[in-house]
Amino acid sequence: MTFKTFILTGLAMTAFALNSILCRFALRDGLIDPGSFTMIRLASGALFLGLVLGRKALKRPIPGNGSASLAMPLMLTLYALFFSLAYVRLDAGTGALILCGAVQVSMILGGILAGNRPTRTQAAGILLAMAGLAWLFLPGLSAPSFTGALAMTGAGTAWGIYSLLGKYASDPAEATGFNFIAGLGPALLLWMVIPGSDPLFLTWSGAGIAVLSGAFTSGGGYVIWYRALKGLGQTQAGVVQLTVPVLAAAGGILFLSEVLTPRLVLAGAAVLMGVGLSFIKNQKRVESYGH
Repeated sequence: MTFKTFILTGLAMTAFALNSILCRFALRDGLIDPGSFTMIRLASGALFLGLVLGRKALKRPIPGNGSASLAMPLMLTLYALFFSLAYVRLDAGTGALILCGAVQVSMILGGILAGNRPTRTQAAGILLAMAGLAWLFLPGLSAPSFTGALAMTGAGTAWGIYSLLGKYASDPAEATGFNFIAGLGPALLLWMVIPGSDPLFLTWSGAGIAVLSGAFTSGGGYVIWYRALKGLGQTQAGVVQLTVPVLAAAGGILFLSEVLTPRLVLAGAAVLMGVGLSFIKNQKRVESYGH
């Protein structure tokens, strides 16, 4: 790994972790509602990527496969919506951990359904990661909100499906630009029907944080990530994303005064170790498109 790739990778992982911190900060303090945060995040991301990519962002990402080209923007919208709904109730580190585990497990299970048989080591990793996530869901004093965890699992699953579909795209960056723009339609429809969505409730701070999340830590993060991918191996690309929950948890403690519980530490170690084991041997483009 060159120094340039190292810097780009670090910036991308920091941006993805900041997504969790920014969203949690805005929603925890009631600066904005989840539906409005989602809509502004996608709109600002679409504007940023449109400016960066130009007309390339309007090109269908998977030529000849209309169903996949339509499914990707929908999965992106569902990911962003569930992500916002989850952070009403979850701490930044907990949410990022559940998201990371759900994304990778769903992608691996998708590969199995497609006929890619895992090795024993990979199977053990999948079971360990799923056990760690299940432990987080168990009732207890330090357990996260069940509905919040369920929403973030939905976000991770949607992003996993999005990433699986994205492997057929000719250019990941252009595909992401197209999907952000095309996702504005379903996002607008969901924004209108989600209980609690109220554009009149917006604060300047809440809207500004959503713009920052969409344009810079999402759109900008993806642009940086795709450049970093050119210098990373397939396994490296997957494993390096395990740093995102760690960075998000550290940021939550430093900036949001969140508490690191023993359950989160132990469950997090199980999830990250399990996902790490699942990347050993026979990996075929397992990197996701970011968070």
